[in-house]
Amino acid sequence: MPSITPEPSPASPTVSAVDTVPPPPKLLALGLQHVLVMYAGAVAVPLIVGAALKLSPEHLALLISADLFCCGLVSIIQSAGMTRWFGIRMPVMMGVTFASVGPMIAIGTTPGMGLPDIFGAVIAASLFGMLMAPLACRLLGLFPPVVTGTVITIIGVSLMKVGIEWAVGGAWLKPMIPDTTPGAAAGAMTANPAYASLQGLGIALFVLIVILLISKYGRGFLGNVAVLLGLVAGCALAASLGQMHFGDVARADAFHLVLPFQFGLPQFALVPVLTMCTVLLVVFVESTGMFFALGEMTGRTIDRAALARGLRTDGLGTVLGGVFNTFPYTSFSQNVGLVGVTGVRSRWVTVTGGLIMLVLGLIPKLGALVAAVPQAVLGGAGLAMFGMVAATGIRILGGVDFKTNRHNLLIVAFGIGFGMIPLVAPQFFLHFPAALSPLLHSGILLSTIVAAGLNLFFNGYVADTGASRRAAEGAGSLH
Repeated sequence: MPSITPEPSPASPTVSAVDTVPPPPKLLALGLQHVLVMYAGAVAVPLIVGAALKLSPEHLALLISADLFCCGLVSIIQSAGMTRWFGIRMPVMMGVTFASVGPMIAIGTTPGMGLPDIFGAVIAASLFGMLMAPLACRLLGLFPPVVTGTVITIIGVSLMKVGIEWAVGGAWLKPMIPDTTPGAAAGAMTANPAYASLQGLGIALFVLIVILLISKYGRGFLGNVAVLLGLVAGCALAASLGQMHFGDVARADAFHLVLPFQFGLPQFALVPVLTMCTVLLVVFVESTGMFFALGEMTGRTIDRAALARGLRTDGLGTVLGGVFNTFPYTSFSQNVGLVGVTGVRSRWVTVTGGLIMLVLGLIPKLGALVAAVPQAVLGGAGLAMFGMVAATGIRILGGVDFKTNRHNLLIVAFGIGFGMIPLVAPQFFLHFPAALSPLLHSGILLSTIVAAGLNLFFNGYVADTGASRRAAEGAGSLH
């Protein structure tokens, strides 16, 4: 791991904002802010997969602890860097990709298969991903500003769905529990009684207002932790209204050591491996969009070498995930949005966030305490952060030539249109082969394929785009 660069001073003005190191108290607060905004998403995948595979509470706890531990470890490697091969060295928090959920459930519920087959497929796919990273980064010519701006806009719009669901208290329909609902058939759904409650919406609005006021009137460090202070204020309000519950904190273990292969040695079957290799390609596309967004926000050019390091680390993180009983990793979009909202561009902040995630994985009581933050509180913060990602994409598109090149309008129109399909019509591809599910149910991937393909058709391939640099030159710096 490279040595830490000290904060810039008048004598060292060349240190970039990405490489500066805030004082330890600020690092801790800013790192905790990143952890709070990603925690719900970080534990969602093991919860979903564990429930689908009908794991016991003890095994589910193992999955969650392993997930938090690996989130922290891979975030540190991605942000700080490790040798010259790994780490994009930007403020990135890593978490399990939702693109892997459907394929992993399909693998784990296949007769004769289970978690060892999932972990074997994850490990094999990660090795494939690390080999593919240098080839993938040679495709930068497919991502000029008209494509990156479109994809980043779709990333933000896709995330807004998550933020809104948090704010309204989850999905409108939720599964019934047959044991506690007499007469209910397995798989039956019932209306969520907490959906869009005035109290929950009021909490989300309160958090959003606190963030906006601190962002406007806060000075210096206070403005940088606007999201954290909004979350704290929201938790205080929720607690006063009886909306925070700490029973899980009392029941959680005080310490748990994360060990490799706790569910048995991995099993390698051809079809699951090929399926997870497809998922890794989806992850690479999504990560490329995130990296370009961060490049625009931080003013750092994403060149071929940097992209290769970032994608290779996605593969390395997925290896670690398979070994330590968890799943494929990618950069988390909500944390990209947090960088845009706060303007804090130091990668050492996310290194600190990674250290906090490591500790949460080893001390389940702390993880349960963070998990007690109500969804409505997260929703208020999510609306601000996720909108910032979409705004960054729009800003990049502001530097695109639409006056003399009318084809660029078509690229953006079709790219956004296809990217919206999984959001507004999730069953649009109902009758397509199930094997194509990882490709067709990702709005980000659809937008990327369509925008990049149309750009290639209309504008041709430019071998050396310097996409992030030209986007910054055309649109101006975000800050």
